[in-house]
Formats: sequence, C-alpha cells, structure tokens
Amino acid sequence: MKINLPHVLAEVTRLFERYEQALVSNDIAVLNELFWQDPLTLRYGIAENLHGYAEISAYRSARSPANLARTLVRTVITTYGEDFATANTEFMRPPIERIGRQSQTWARMPEGWRIVSAHVSFMEQGAASPAPAAR
Repeated sequence: MKINLPHVLAEVTRLFERYEQALVSNDIAVLNELFWQDPLTLRYGIAENLHGYAEISAYRSARSPANLARTLVRTVITTYGEDFATANTEFMRPPIERIGRQSQTWARMPEGWRIVSAHVSFMEQGAASPAPAAR
C-alpha cells in the first residue's frame, strides 16, 4: 500500500480545506455533501453522538451559526492507497481556552470522497499537546 501518494494527498487536502471553510461559514449544503449519505456514517461531537447521515444532517440544520471561527494547528492528513484517508487536527476557538481535536475518516465512494466517520472533542482545561517531534 502506498502512503501519501501526492495526487491523492492533494485531493483529500483540498476537500479537508473545503470542509473547514464550510464549517466556519456554516455552509450546510457543503457540510452535508461531504458526509457519506448512509446509515453507517458516524459523527461523535462535543455533546452529541450522531449515528447515520440523517442524524448528522439534522444536527447541522439545527446548529447555531454563531462563533464558528477557529484556528487550526498540527493538521495531519494521511492517505492510504487511492481510496482511504484520515485527517486529524487540533483547533482553538477563543474565548474557549481548551484545545479542540477533530478527526475524520475519508473514503472514496462512487460519488467521490466522503467523510464516513468523524469525532470532535476538547481536551481538559490546562492540558496541552507536546511539542511536535523533529523529523
């Protein structure tokens, strides 16, 4: 299996960036488009566990559009072969002082790349990530 094939990594990175832009601008149509429309899709959030595309879509429609801006740090996108990828990032959303974490599992479906599983959480107050290791 080839890890981080340049053309696949570029595709997923563009989609991750498109998702992030849709998230902070509350573009529900794009957010819904990028999730796999299937009962097997999962999204575990800060205060919600959503099972299936219908629950995820309903949550997006009911969510407040206020205070969505955030800053991403330590984003890591890894592709596995041509059809599978993970995207993980940490984020900060002032005035919240805790570090947030987001993970997405992407799979290439017949309709294109889609998020099949996602998780968002905050670290405990005062917790910090270690400095990145030197490569």
